[in-house]
Amino acid sequence: MTPAQLRAYVAVVRMGSVKHAAAQLEVSESAVSLHIAQLRKEFGDQLFTRTAAGLAFTPGGLRLASRATELLGLQDRTVVEVNAAARGRRLLRVAASSLFAELAAPGLIELFTKRAADLDVELSVRNPGSFETLLLTRAADIAIGPQPPVVDRAIAARPVMNYRLVIVVAPDHPLAGVRASAAQLREQTWLLGPSAATDLGAVQAMLRRLAVPDDRQQIFQSHAAALGEAKRGKGVAPALSFTVAPEVRGGDLLLLAGPHTTSEAVWHSLVLTNPGAPSAAAELSRFASTSRAIQAMMRGAGVSVGHFKPAVHVTLWS
Repeated sequence: MTPAQLRAYVAVVRMGSVKHAAAQLEVSESAVSLHIAQLRKEFGDQLFTRTAAGLAFTPGGLRLASRATELLGLQDRTVVEVNAAARGRRLLRVAASSLFAELAAPGLIELFTKRAADLDVELSVRNPGSFETLLLTRAADIAIGPQPPVVDRAIAARPVMNYRLVIVVAPDHPLAGVRASAAQLREQTWLLGPSAATDLGAVQAMLRRLAVPDDRQQIFQSHAAALGEAKRGKGVAPALSFTVAPEVRGGDLLLLAGPHTTSEAVWHSLVLTNPGAPSAAAELSRFASTSRAIQAMMRGAGVSVGHFKPAVHVTLWS
């Protein structure tokens, strides 16, 4: 496994295709394909397959994407921190679960950074199971997502936002209008975003509760891509109720009914209890649970964080 192979793989994850990855890296498509083939051979894993909506990743493929991004991001992070310090700016490193990063972080970060003209934000998608380690090793300043079952005493957890997870299908899906049983749900093709590949979170909890077989799960590079497949009638998709409300009102998607089709969950922010001087992380932790912030998270769902000013650096699935 070489840095060139990892860069090629991360580019494919971010861009969604070998062609676009090659253009980003300014190399040939055959060079990118060769690197991917070498990784597949080394790991004995297909890593991803192509679908009409984009790339569907295997669990191993998603784990490799996360790890490769961490390794390659060390160099980028050092450059950003040194340059920020030289310019008299502050850098806030936010680690977030994939569900929060894609669907709620854009609105929150846009509103928060308007309060501080000297603040740069680096947002990275991380497995919630690594939140504690990231904070204790100072690899992240704040983590937002599902709260780990056990939290170190050096870390303070604060509720950020309650949300509801629902299951949606296309209007012509066989389960549309049916009160679905657990057995019926287990038989469906589940269209999932990257949050399904983590150990914590509402999506993974729903899959475990229903005992959905692995061979019934298709994982895409984004939750939006999974919903796109659901609109085409390819299966069922878990989604945040506030993000799919427009499609439900417009008739593009239907909410499944049944005792197993909804669940309530909470995102938390985690910061060190004694980081030293007052920090932007503590400010964000307090601000994230305010009504203004919650409204911004709901309105800003699905917006590309790369458009925010001051700069927001996204290290995975931008």
